[in-house]
Amino acid sequence: MGTHDACCISGDITREDARSLHAGEQVLYSGIVYTARDAAHKRLVEALDAGQDLPIDIDGAIIYYAGPAPAKPGYPIGPVGPTSSYRMDPYAPRLLDLGQRAMIGKGARSQEVIDAVVRNEAVYFAAIGGAAALIAQSVTSADVIAYDDLGTEAIRRLEVADMPLTVAIDCHGGNIYETGPADYLASRA
Repeated sequence: MGTHDACCISGDITREDARSLHAGEQVLYSGIVYTARDAAHKRLVEALDAGQDLPIDIDGAIIYYAGPAPAKPGYPIGPVGPTSSYRMDPYAPRLLDLGQRAMIGKGARSQEVIDAVVRNEAVYFAAIGGAAALIAQSVTSADVIAYDDLGTEAIRRLEVADMPLTVAIDCHGGNIYETGPADYLASRA
C-alpha cells in the first residue's frame, strides 16, 4: 500500500483511533511523539517505583523508540530511525497500563506487550528501519525534555508531520509479525 492509501491521524491517538486501526494498515501521523530508548525507559520505571512524577505525561503518549543523530545546522534533528523494540519489552506493559497510547519501533514484541496493547486499546506502529534520514524529514521540531545526560537516548519531544508508519500490532490482537510471513508463504504456493 502506498502512502496515498494511508490513513492520516493528527494529534492524540484516542482509544477510538486505536480501535479503528488494523495490522498492516499504513498511517501518516502528525502530532507529538517522545523519543525514549531502553536507558530512558529504565529511568521512567525507576521513577515510578520511587513514587516520583514522570517527566512526560504518559497518559495518551506516543513513544518512539529512537535515539536521533545530531542535527546538521538549520535542521531540527539528525537521522532518527527506529531501534529494536524488544529492548523496551520489560517496561512497555507498565507504561501502557498507565495510559500510554502508542509505541513506534521495529521488530516483534513479547506476548506480555501484545497482551498490554490489547488490554489497553493501544497500538504498536512499525517505522521503516534503515530510513533514518527519511523519517527525520517528518520532524518539524525537536527538544530534549528529560535525561539530557543520556545523550542520544535522552527523552525528546518531537513534533512530526506525516510520519510514515505501519500498524504492526493492533488492539484486536492483529500482528503483522505473525500474519505477514504466513501471507507471504500463501502467496508463493
